[in-house]
Amino acid sequence: MEEIDEIFNQLQEEMEDLTQSLQSMDPLTDSKKNFPGSSRLTVDNDSVPSAPPPPPSSLTPPANIPVHRVVPGEATNDLPVSEHTPQIIKVWMADGSFKTLMEERAQTVREVLDKLFEKTHCTNDIDWSLSETSPDLHIDRTLEDHECLVEVLSTWTSGTDNKLYFLKRRQKHVMFTQPQFFYMWKRKCAKAITEQEQQLLFKENFESTTVTVPDLEGWLFLKDEGRKVWKPQYFVLRASGLYYVLKGKTKSSTDLACFVRFEQVNIYQTKGYTHKYKAPTEHCFVLKHPCIQKECRYVKFLCCEDEDLMVLWANSIRIAKYGTALYKNYKAAVKRAKSQDNQRVTSVENTKGSISTETPDETPPDFVPPPPPGYVADQRKK
Repeated sequence: MEEIDEIFNQLQEEMEDLTQSLQSMDPLTDSKKNFPGSSRLTVDNDSVPSAPPPPPSSLTPPANIPVHRVVPGEATNDLPVSEHTPQIIKVWMADGSFKTLMEERAQTVREVLDKLFEKTHCTNDIDWSLSETSPDLHIDRTLEDHECLVEVLSTWTSGTDNKLYFLKRRQKHVMFTQPQFFYMWKRKCAKAITEQEQQLLFKENFESTTVTVPDLEGWLFLKDEGRKVWKPQYFVLRASGLYYVLKGKTKSSTDLACFVRFEQVNIYQTKGYTHKYKAPTEHCFVLKHPCIQKECRYVKFLCCEDEDLMVLWANSIRIAKYGTALYKNYKAAVKRAKSQDNQRVTSVENTKGSISTETPDETPPDFVPPPPPGYVADQRKK
């Protein structure tokens, strides 16, 4: 028993010594030593970086690429701010005056026309158009309503004399108002069809999933490259482009050679080509890329025998190039014109049915009232 008591006393003394030593130690260090797995969870504060490490070089954007930050409230704006910066454009009128407009990048020609209707107070006629002119080539083009105007202007070279005009173009929708000239051009009785036949022809060729390209072929004059010489050439119109028949070949599809495809070219009307290029007639049109502003080998000059043929070829090429977009533009223009007519009729009816509350016109300032009745008599008596 005495041995057990001695062992117990020794244990108590060791425990007291251990307790004193623990009290003299740092509390944080003490907690680390009392938890066996603490070394795995301990975070060395000295080793924690003040900022996250940079991304790998493969993820770091190059220094020359701007980084666009999204500000709260502008999360729906996916495009850089510079692409939404408005541009000031000048549109000329037929009388030589002009209107200044502020245009956004995404605005179409149709939206610009609506602005011009408000500024000029003219009727919303379907023939009103925006036309670009190029004095260097003596050409102009009626812009299609679905085109983006700023994209058209971006093809102009700096310091150019090109202008935008607000004009009426009777040929803008001629393929819809007179479809017989495009789909019955081979018949001599094309001008004598009834209105019902005309509507049926319109539905067959335009009111389906795809627009029917006129089956057009014939002789045109082609200007030689770099020379004022025009030679007759037989051309065939297809949906993909304009083709010509090689000398000694037939008109079959296998023997046709591609003259130009319509994806990268626009069609332009001309003026004064009998004098400028010695053309056989004044009824010419040009096919070229919109960025080409000077005469070169890539500009194609074509001439027709008369105005009817020029209207037929030029607008048939428009049908082949733009397809259903032309029909959508036409329907939208007709809808806007009818809406304006209905508003005008309603306004007139409201004016007739209302009681006028306007005060009579005031007397103009230079008006002298007549003298009193007795004034002249008094003067005569004197």
